[in-house]
Amino acid sequence: MYFCKLSTNRKWKKIVSKRRFGLALPLVAGTDCPCPEPELCRPIRHRPDFEVFVFDVGQKTWKSYDWSQITTVAAFGKYDSKLTCYAHSKGARVVLKGDVSLKDIIDPGFRASWIAQKLNLAKIQHMDGINLDIEQEVNCSSPEYDALTALVKETTDSFRREIEGSQVTFDVALKCYNYTGIADACDFLFVMSYDEQSQIWSECIAGANAPYNQTLTGYNDYIKMGMNPKKLVMGVPWYGYDYTCLNLSEDHVCTIAKVPFRGAPCSDAAGRQVPCKLIMKQINSSISGNQWDQDQQAPYYNYKDPAGHFHQVWYDNPQSISLKATYIQNYGLQGIGMWNANCLDYSGDAVAKQQAEEMWEVLKPKLFQR
Repeated sequence: MYFCKLSTNRKWKKIVSKRRFGLALPLVAGTDCPCPEPELCRPIRHRPDFEVFVFDVGQKTWKSYDWSQITTVAAFGKYDSKLTCYAHSKGARVVLKGDVSLKDIIDPGFRASWIAQKLNLAKIQHMDGINLDIEQEVNCSSPEYDALTALVKETTDSFRREIEGSQVTFDVALKCYNYTGIADACDFLFVMSYDEQSQIWSECIAGANAPYNQTLTGYNDYIKMGMNPKKLVMGVPWYGYDYTCLNLSEDHVCTIAKVPFRGAPCSDAAGRQVPCKLIMKQINSSISGNQWDQDQQAPYYNYKDPAGHFHQVWYDNPQSISLKATYIQNYGLQGIGMWNANCLDYSGDAVAKQQAEEMWEVLKPKLFQR
């Protein structure tokens, strides 16, 4: 794809405030609150000036996230009521994942039924909205094109009507969507500006997951088509790609296997995704140490596996992410987020702790830091 988710002590009661939650709202009828304080089951109403949108895919690493920054958690892992309670104690929303087959949404009746099901689930789980993650190809002349926009609008209307303060967002890559229509129909678009080597049209060589200039060109294109920058949240990768080199030159050019994708002769499918927690551990034992590519404004390193094969790993670090965060501030985007927050090392090791803190720290431009 290019640009293509506890404590139960008394302190919680002090954390929860009317300032965070707005006016008191009634709990959802017929549902039990799993939180230590009933207030923590009420939906978040506060609208932040700057979004830090976090994807969580499960496990328990959320306990180590930087909650001083987080505004929304998209729960893509198994439901965890403790996560919802804790997020609410910090004034952060927790939203559902919404995925559905495009061929089904042409039917208005199906859309209504699907929305009602998701809305009911959000209420039962005391969540604050939904993140629509529908990563399927759309033909611009197909009935799915308009049906998708309708689904987003109907979902937004239903959630806003039933859960006051709820948030509906949509994940986008460069597919044939009605971008402006979808953006108008929901709170904002989360732009998946990573996996940008899914189609390599030039030489089949390893490259950055999210090259600086290519990434910013994508956002400039959105804005040029009339998109309000406040409707865009920039997605950055907390993972990289490990490529096996067919040949590794002295000037660090890694030739990769030809794995075609959607007409392009090569793609990042020649490599494998690796989380930043593994990358950070491997850099020091690499044969090159950390390198910086000036053209792509991204870090990489080379290593040799036990079988004697050379590899090149491209990833994002605080330096490359901070450059993109500066663009967010300069162009007035609504925020930033990552896929995914679980990719860092939260083991408590001193070095790993510092690395994780640095990755979190660069997300928010100084203008919006608390």
